[in-house]
Amino acid sequence: MSETKDKIVALADRLVRTKGFNAFSYKDISGPLEIKNAAVHYHFPAKADLGVEIVDQDVAKFIAQTNRWKSLPEEEQLVKLIDVFRRHSKEGNICLMGSLAPDFETLEPAMQAKVQEMANGILAWLSHCLEEGRKKKRIHFKGAAKTRALIIISNLQASLLLSRVMGPSAFRHIAEQLLDDLCHK
Repeated sequence: MSETKDKIVALADRLVRTKGFNAFSYKDISGPLEIKNAAVHYHFPAKADLGVEIVDQDVAKFIAQTNRWKSLPEEEQLVKLIDVFRRHSKEGNICLMGSLAPDFETLEPAMQAKVQEMANGILAWLSHCLEEGRKKKRIHFKGAAKTRALIIISNLQASLLLSRVMGPSAFRHIAEQLLDDLCHK
């Protein structure tokens, strides 16, 4: 990828996480990068093309992270996941899936498919992590692992939104309670 294209994607990713996908334009990218709108269109003819690239890069990062975590005990993998959300909280971001979900119905079909792929991948990884942790008696919860994974994901997404309104303690309290509920009998 070219340096300009990398900068476009990085800035667009930040804009999606802070303003939402439908709330920014190519002008919001070209201005700060001091490039022409045509340069953004050159790399991404349609905004959906840019959105797909943002999601693809985020999915690739998630896969790389979870592959690095594979050798860790499952409760430590959960801590690593929460640390990703903690970093976003400190940066004033919300997670990509949480940012794109409200705009989902307005997204182009190709982008909707990518967002669904991302959500399903995260859910599958977390469900597997929870089930393996339960088998090893490292993680404790009632019900199906997939249902618990949905609860965790929704809580983490909500914690980032609440942190914007209520301050960083909202994230901290939610994250600590999630880990306490899962990792202590």
